[in-house]
Amino acid sequence: MSETQIGNVWVFVEQEAGKIADVSLELLSRGRELAAKLGVLTEAVLLGGTGVKECCAKLFEYGADNVLLAEDDRLEPFTVLPFAKVITDLIHEHRPNILLFGATMKGRELAPRIASANLCGLTADCTDLRIDDFEDKRKGVLLRNKLMQIRPAFGGNIIATIVNTWADPQMVTVRPGVMKMDEPVSGRTGRIIPCPVALTGKETAVKVIERIRQEKTVNLNAAQIIVAGGYGVGSAENFRLIRDLADALGGQVAASRPAVDAGWIDHDYQVGQTGVTVRPKLYIACGISGSVQHTAGMAESKKIIAINSDPHAPIFSIAHYGIIGDLKQVIPMMIKAYKSKA
Repeated sequence: MSETQIGNVWVFVEQEAGKIADVSLELLSRGRELAAKLGVLTEAVLLGGTGVKECCAKLFEYGADNVLLAEDDRLEPFTVLPFAKVITDLIHEHRPNILLFGATMKGRELAPRIASANLCGLTADCTDLRIDDFEDKRKGVLLRNKLMQIRPAFGGNIIATIVNTWADPQMVTVRPGVMKMDEPVSGRTGRIIPCPVALTGKETAVKVIERIRQEKTVNLNAAQIIVAGGYGVGSAENFRLIRDLADALGGQVAASRPAVDAGWIDHDYQVGQTGVTVRPKLYIACGISGSVQHTAGMAESKKIIAINSDPHAPIFSIAHYGIIGDLKQVIPMMIKAYKSKA
């Protein structure tokens, strides 16, 4: 590759026993948009034990042009050192332009090691990505087709756009649910590129003796109707109104961080910058002021209804419908009205 040639867009594929994480498919969708803007290919980086090759068909359907496949039983189950070594070797050989990771437990452990090994920048927890030119005024140069890495900063009080002027790849982690997942194209195919796995005793020193997994009992990402309560609900006792409305609508309960911090509901139900990102068909925000930290996790909902006693609450600026009033009065009226029509 020449010094001026732009490398491809890579997406690290997170998989567990052959099941691909949704965030990887979301990143393939956004990766294709970025690659199209740059005029390059979208490539999935797939590591795992024998049989992980079976994931390739799904990756092609969701947008991968090529799959860089490293298949070795020493890569199953996931441990960070072997994965970091294999991906670093691939970067040295293929020189990608952009490398995307999910901001999951695996991605957050793996991406910093790879960035450090390759002396390149890394922006964590991005909420948006786009390609644009950047003028480096300090050096007096115009950098074309750079990755704009957009994320909340200073506790969510501002939205920062970060540009990596270090050596490629430009690396980011993106939280699950932030990027829209495109529909798969049935029958779409691509090229599988087998990759060598060169590991030493240093990378394989850690052995997994036993794995204990506990499945989450809450899956907010899959909910089509979400009723969320904030600190304005007032108390744990009042939070039952949120549950009652969710039950009546056949939806899922959620909460803002202040409600979680108050101990009214478990962290698994938290929506926002430090919780999960959701895109339901209907999101009802009850007693939620609408800080950037919260709206970062739900602003892409198809319909937003806000209930708040403060007419100046920021949540009304993104809500499709707003109800100004005491939720202790409004919610029972909503439940009664819905049941009368059901």
